[in-house]
Amino acid sequence: MKEKTIILTGGGTAGHVSLNEAIIPSLIEAGYNVHYIGSHDGIEKELIGNAFPKLPYHSISSGKLRRYFSMKNFSDPFRVFGGVVQAFTVIKKIKPSIIFSKGGFVSVPVVMAAKLANVPVVVHESDVTPGLANKLALPFASHIFTVFKETMKHLPNDKATCTGSIIRQQLFDGDKARGLSLCDFTEEKKVLLVMGGSLGSVVINDALRENLDELLKEYQIIHLCGKGNVEERLTSRAGYKQFDYVTTELPDLLYASDYIVSRAGSNSIFEFLALHKPMLLIPLSAAKSRGDQILNARLFKQQGFAHILEEESISKASFLRAIKNLEAHADEMQDRMLDVEHPKTPAEMVSLITQYEI
Repeated sequence: MKEKTIILTGGGTAGHVSLNEAIIPSLIEAGYNVHYIGSHDGIEKELIGNAFPKLPYHSISSGKLRRYFSMKNFSDPFRVFGGVVQAFTVIKKIKPSIIFSKGGFVSVPVVMAAKLANVPVVVHESDVTPGLANKLALPFASHIFTVFKETMKHLPNDKATCTGSIIRQQLFDGDKARGLSLCDFTEEKKVLLVMGGSLGSVVINDALRENLDELLKEYQIIHLCGKGNVEERLTSRAGYKQFDYVTTELPDLLYASDYIVSRAGSNSIFEFLALHKPMLLIPLSAAKSRGDQILNARLFKQQGFAHILEEESISKASFLRAIKNLEAHADEMQDRMLDVEHPKTPAEMVSLITQYEI
């Protein structure tokens, strides 16, 4: 088999990296030489480096795409231009047959450079409406894949396909006993997993800790609180296990969990759905984002897979009440989840992506 080269890009948050992580083993198995282009200090560098230490990683400069006024809006276009030049140099050197972009700020200069180098680009959009980076990438892309059918109405029909969710195989290799052991938990109480995304959420962390005494009467709690957010005074609290961030441990922790409280990033909520985990979603507010998580959460609620607690409505009392309500409707949620079509495998996604290569 003749070896071909593919470049993956995407970063800024774990959600812009997880699909790339999922398909890398399948790409290697299919005979591809895989390279990654990311930022100098983004989370993608750490995630890819930890998961695939031998995979070539190329750092470029990138600007942040802001929807609000900032003095950096005047300097960041020069950073993006610099990133285009750097990405173009990498592309010309390694000569990929295709580039796959998962979005995020760092992907924009890569996609632009790919167009200049006449290399086809395939883009993936996880949310209901395309993010700003993918909107900018769309004119340069050969094709774009979506998770939600509702996303298709925002895209040109001749270059868009809905694939549904793609779940990494490692997720299904989780083990409940290992997850409980990681936390020093028993099977005597239900397990509640609370997470605020890869960067953590102060609002969710505070609401959980304010209710910790009451919740620990009923549940054991796994808290993925974000880097730098571990509360040292609570590290020895029985029934409460904090992690700033996890990677390979996540499948075990998910299998150990009975209920999940989370932000509403597309990749995460589809993983919870695949594992039939009842979920309370606290989407990032419109004041802090473009509102994509709100749309994700509302669609899941409409389909009976989740309950929603709006960030603006969080209080000590409302948080506790929402968790009690989640438990009361958990069986009903799981019954609905059983009827969902099985997600695509990473190998199936690789076949879809590589059909556009040169």
